[in-house]
Amino acid sequence: MAVIVQKYGGSSVGDADKIKNVARRIAHTREQGNDVIVVVSAMGKTTDNLISLANQITGQPDDREMDVLLSTGEIVSSTLMAMALRELGHPAISLSGAQAGIRTSSKYSRAQILSVDPARIENEFGKGNIVIVAGFQGITNDMDITTLGRGGSDTTAVALAVQLKAKICEIYTDVEGVYSADPRIIPLARKLKDIGYEEMLEMASYGAAVMHSRAVELGELYGMPIQVAASHNSNPGTIIHGGTPMEISNKVRGIAHDLNVAKITIVGVPDKPGVATSIFEPLAKAGVSVDTIVQNSSIDRIADLTFTVHKSDIGKAMKVVEPVVKEIGAASCESDSKLGKVSVIGSGMQSAPGYASTMFKCLYEAGVNIEMITTSEIRITCIIAEDKVKEAVKALHKAFELETA
Repeated sequence: MAVIVQKYGGSSVGDADKIKNVARRIAHTREQGNDVIVVVSAMGKTTDNLISLANQITGQPDDREMDVLLSTGEIVSSTLMAMALRELGHPAISLSGAQAGIRTSSKYSRAQILSVDPARIENEFGKGNIVIVAGFQGITNDMDITTLGRGGSDTTAVALAVQLKAKICEIYTDVEGVYSADPRIIPLARKLKDIGYEEMLEMASYGAAVMHSRAVELGELYGMPIQVAASHNSNPGTIIHGGTPMEISNKVRGIAHDLNVAKITIVGVPDKPGVATSIFEPLAKAGVSVDTIVQNSSIDRIADLTFTVHKSDIGKAMKVVEPVVKEIGAASCESDSKLGKVSVIGSGMQSAPGYASTMFKCLYEAGVNIEMITTSEIRITCIIAEDKVKEAVKALHKAFELETA
């Protein structure tokens, strides 16, 4: 028997009828002679509702207790899915992340998977069960429940697929695959038949919410093919894999955007060794991820330093940075949370000139001011005003002719 791992997002299991529909899809996969592992997210807005409830209790929820609380959402989904499958006549069992053998680091809310022990799942296969695993969670060596961060169910699914040597990891969501841009902004956005791991990792890291970046990274590391498709129909989705066409007519594969961007500018930073460490080491210890960093040329050994963080981390970041500003003798510290970013992504860009100039000209003609720029070999990202992001996506999608590529 082949092993198939399927993951269903929160919108796909949002109510009883949707759970029943998904159960029928799972049953069909089992009836084709496959061993099936199903990873489920929490129903609909359950996670958001639990966070809101915790914040009504206390302004500073304990990290450990929050992980225990948030893990319950996936437990509900997994048990209901097992019940739905049994109602269809298919033996099924629900397992928590811990029961499924998922061991993690002890960093609450952003834990990393350290190992997967497949013994329990293999034992359940031996009994003829379809195994339903609660995504987004695991357990530490000290037996504490942890969560993997938002979107972590994707990572759970890929990790299980790798460990169980699955044929493929199928990610089912409310969209039919990976598109050249967000179809909510670009109705004519093109669904990609396939995309390379590297391109998909850039897309996911810079705003394409259809796939979690850590899951893509894990898939690339172990060569696990991932299919992204819709849970509400049988249309072919997008395959994420290592084999990409040798030559493609359009070197740009997609436009990604992200509204979760804020920047911090430290004015009058002394230009001397150790200053950058003084700023970024405390941020790292506080769990604040820093993205783009820009430092201007110093005048009289004084410079300005600007960096971006997630908008949701701006309060935490400012609390960390403000005392450091005084310690290093900088003049002041400013923040701006009304920002976004737009990215042009494609593996073919690294071997062809002109993409940066096309992007910058397009944004200029659209009246979009660029505040910061960051690049990789296959990506160009511009930090711009939040209220200009949708306009920028539309202009770039048209400029690079992605509707017809």
